[in-house]
Amino acid sequence: MKANRVTELFGIQYPVIAGGMVWCSGWRLAAAVSNAGGLGLLGAGSMHPETLIEHIDKMNAATDKPWGINIPLMYPEIERLIEIIIEKGVKIVFTSAGSPKKYTARFHEAGIKVAHVVSSSKFAKKCEEAGVDAVVAEGFEAGGHNGREETTTMALIPQVREAISLPLIAAGGIGSGKAMLAAMALGAEGVQIGTLFAVSEESSASDAFKQLCVGLGEDGTMLALKKISPTRLIKNELYTKIAEAENRGAEADELRELLGRAASKRGIFEGDIENGELEIGQIASAIKAVKPISQIMHDLIADFEATKARIAQL
Repeated sequence: MKANRVTELFGIQYPVIAGGMVWCSGWRLAAAVSNAGGLGLLGAGSMHPETLIEHIDKMNAATDKPWGINIPLMYPEIERLIEIIIEKGVKIVFTSAGSPKKYTARFHEAGIKVAHVVSSSKFAKKCEEAGVDAVVAEGFEAGGHNGREETTTMALIPQVREAISLPLIAAGGIGSGKAMLAAMALGAEGVQIGTLFAVSEESSASDAFKQLCVGLGEDGTMLALKKISPTRLIKNELYTKIAEAENRGAEADELRELLGRAASKRGIFEGDIENGELEIGQIASAIKAVKPISQIMHDLIADFEATKARIAQL
């Protein structure tokens, strides 16, 4: 695979970024992806500041390859997280769930490269105006929190490509080398992968969650919680209660009460597969086994190269 703007920007072998997923993307997962030639990201959204410090230190011990941190900008202790990131000399930050305008210059002053996650070409343009180094365009297929536009990855990527000149990373529903090649055919220069890595051996998600994910059918997830923040969830007892409430017009406060405290931790990390909030992407139905990151990355790149060779003969 040839180098491109994404691999050169981050100093990585393959243009593959691991999503910084809450309760999944700890130091083991992030280090494994970086050591396999991609870019691992710590998911700071589910870490207290002290926990993030611990994971940064463990990352530095586990890999000498490039890696970064994903920060949801709506995080309650965002200022403390930023202080830690700068103090610890982290070199790459992916931001999401908010405007990058407020913090990008501050990161750049500290020598940190910044990518921001968007769900529309409108917000991609705002990212370019804010001075970010790369944009992640995430489609409706993705797990966890989604954009309100509900635009699929196949529809989103070419429109974002036309709207901006920055390096573009595709996300949402990418779980194979074939999908990676398709995203690049549409104008992406790299991919961000969540679900495929969330069910890996190194993911910090519970075994119960991983086994549920690899057994899902194509209808196993739905987008819900649109009055709070659109979120793709596995259908379970909690989802059924949420869907029933939404169908009768429940407001945001009632939906928050149904979720309860630490709903995603309860489901993903602790393994309460009936009453927890279980976030995963649509592509989970194509994943049939829990594998180590080294094998996942090998298979991903091999599939990409084989598909590219097959397409060249058409």
